[in-house]
Amino acid sequence: MPPSHSSTSLRILVVDDEINIRKTLTISLETDGHQVVAVSNGRDALAEAARQSFDLAFVDLKLGSTSGLDLSSELIAQSPWLRVVIITAHGSIDSAVETMKRGAADYLTKPFTPAQVKLVTERVARIRTLEQQVAGLEAALGQPESEIVLKSDSLPMQRAISLARQVATSEATVLIRGESGTGKGVIARAIHGWSTRASKPFATVSAPTLSAQLLESELFGHAKGAFTGAIRDNPGRIAACDGGTLFLDEIGDMPLALQPKLLRFVQDRVYERVGEATTRRADVRMITATNVDLDEAVRAGTFREDLFYRIKVIQIDIPPLRERAEDAVSLATQFFSQLSAGKTILGFSDEVQDAFRKYAWPGNVRELRNVVERAVILCQTEKIGIEHLPENFKPSEAATPQVGDAVSLDSLEELHIRRVLARTKSLDEAAEVLGIDVATLWRRRKKYGI
Repeated sequence: MPPSHSSTSLRILVVDDEINIRKTLTISLETDGHQVVAVSNGRDALAEAARQSFDLAFVDLKLGSTSGLDLSSELIAQSPWLRVVIITAHGSIDSAVETMKRGAADYLTKPFTPAQVKLVTERVARIRTLEQQVAGLEAALGQPESEIVLKSDSLPMQRAISLARQVATSEATVLIRGESGTGKGVIARAIHGWSTRASKPFATVSAPTLSAQLLESELFGHAKGAFTGAIRDNPGRIAACDGGTLFLDEIGDMPLALQPKLLRFVQDRVYERVGEATTRRADVRMITATNVDLDEAVRAGTFREDLFYRIKVIQIDIPPLRERAEDAVSLATQFFSQLSAGKTILGFSDEVQDAFRKYAWPGNVRELRNVVERAVILCQTEKIGIEHLPENFKPSEAATPQVGDAVSLDSLEELHIRRVLARTKSLDEAAEVLGIDVATLWRRRKKYGI
C-alpha cells in the first residue's frame, strides 16, 4: 500500500467547491509539512488520484450535484489504501454512520478549526506508520534467513555485502547477479532496510512465475475490464510501492515485449495501467536480480541493451556457495540453531561438516538450509550424522553415474560440469577446463539448472 513519504508527512487531496475552504485547508496542512493538492470537483479529484498516489483525502459531502460519499467510494476503489475524511456543514448521527459505512475513515463538521484538522491528520499518519511497521515485520518474519545470509567469512561475499550497504544510501538502480539460491532476494531486502526508504513498502515480483499479460498487470496494474477476468481495478505493485522499493527477481526472463514499458518507468518513473490511457507517476526504487548472463542475452537479442545498462548502474555479484566453502559449516550451524529449537541435538558430526565443505551445493544457500532442516527433522541422536543427509552426500559408487553405465549422455555431462564448476574459481576457468566458451557453458548451466 502506498505510504507517505516520511513518518509524519502525508500526500493529501482536498476536494471542496468552496475556494475559501480549499485555501484554508491547504495552508493548514502545508504548515504541518504535508503535500497538498486541492481541487473543486469530483472529476478533477479522480484525475489527480489517477496521476499520483495520496494517503488522505478531505472530501466535501456536497459537491454541487455530486455526492461526496459517491466520490469517496470511487476514490477508495481506485486507491484501496486511501483514507477519506468527509467534511460537511450538515453533520448528524445518520450522516456519520453512512459516512463510515461507505468506507470513510472520519468526518469533520464545518466550521472546523486547524486543531481539529491536525488531530484527524495525525491520527491517519499514525495509522499509516503502524501499517508500514506491520508490513515490514510480516515481511521480515517471512525471511528468517536474512541475518544469517548477511554473515560471511568469505572475502568476495563480504565485498558484496559491503557494496550493498554503500549503495543503499543512494537512489541508484541496482542489479544483483548470482546463481539461484545464493541470497539475491536477501541482499535486495537488506538494501531497502539500510536505505532512507526502510519505513516504506518493499515488494517482490518474480518474472518467471507469471505469463507476459499477468506480469504486466502485476507490475503496472490494470483497469476493470481490461482483459478477461479483470473484474475490478488493480493498482499494481508499482503503485503499491510508491515511496518504497520494488525488487524484480529474475529480470532476465522478462518478456521482450514488456521490456520497453519497464525501461520507460525506470527512466522517467511514469507508466500506464493495462487497459488505461492515463499516465501515472510513482516514486519507486528498482532493484533487479538475475541468475543468467545478461551480456549474452543482449547479444542473443532476448534482452534490450538500453534496459540492461539502465538497470545496472550498480552491479553486485553474489558468489555461489561452492566458491566460499568456508561459509558452508558456519551457515549450516546458524540454520541449525534456528531450526532445532525444542530438540536435544548437539550439532553436526565431523563427517557431516567435512561433507558440507566438499559438496558443490548446486542449490546454494537455499539447498543448504533445506538439507539442515531435513536433518534436524530426521535426527534422533545427539549429533546429526551422514545418515541424516540426502543420498547424494553419502559415499556410494553406485549412486554416481560412471562412463559406460546405463545413463544418458546428458546425465554424464551434467555431472561433469557440476564437478568442474565445484573445482574451479570462475566461469572462465571452468569453460577453459571443459574446452567450451563461456556462452556455451552458460547455456548448459541454464539447461541443467546449475
